Amino acid sequence: MEPPYADPHVRWCERTGVSHPLLLDLFWVYVRHLRKTAEIERKHLLESVQRTASATLGHHRHDWMNDLQILYGYIQLRKIDKLADCVERIKGRMAVESKISRLGIPALVFYLQSFREVNGSVQLDVDIEDELQLDSLLTADEAEELTEAIVETVRAFQFSGRSSWGETLQLKMSMYREGGEVLVRFDQAGLAGNPEALARHIDEGIAGMRVRAERGDAESGTLRLRVPCGKINEVNACL
Repeated sequence: MEPPYADPHVRWCERTGVSHPLLLDLFWVYVRHLRKTAEIERKHLLESVQRTASATLGHHRHDWMNDLQILYGYIQLRKIDKLADCVERIKGRMAVESKISRLGIPALVFYLQSFREVNGSVQLDVDIEDELQLDSLLTADEAEELTEAIVETVRAFQFSGRSSWGETLQLKMSMYREGGEVLVRFDQAGLAGNPEALARHIDEGIAGMRVRAERGDAESGTLRLRVPCGKINEVNACL
């Protein structure tokens, strides 16, 4: 009779006639294969992020060069009256980029800053409340879910909000705090292409999250995402 404490791998080897060292060799070959596969996937992911970041920096550099050329042209033509409007436009874009960088959620910051590079069919106009820092309001889980909800909502508008595939969707995203919640509002220019499909895709995209979706009328293309400020609520509960 086999002792009850015998190694099950040893018992299996004895029954099948496979040597224990051979089993270990096969096991380590499999482990090395998994490690190599994971390393290849990490390398591909890193290369993808690096390409996106490089393209994003290229777009920003191109925008700044265009602005400088416009400013230089106005100066050469002595159109001083147009310089103020151009400078204000540059200041406005710099303010938006600064607000995005201060949100405090790296994944969300990267998504918004690189948006034009990966979403050519959507023109996203971002409006963020002054001094909004999400990392001081949301827990790590809430921040992750909000980022995922924003990505899924934009994707839903991209595929269900347009009336035709060749159309560039005009979408405004406003982010602000209201009481003990963070709100993200989406306003689509024009009528939604397929309101029912849009609502269904958004509901499926945020299912199981702490993020809640509130829709306007069926044809307005307006939607709000709400998530409670977990960090603020934890502090209030301790007071």
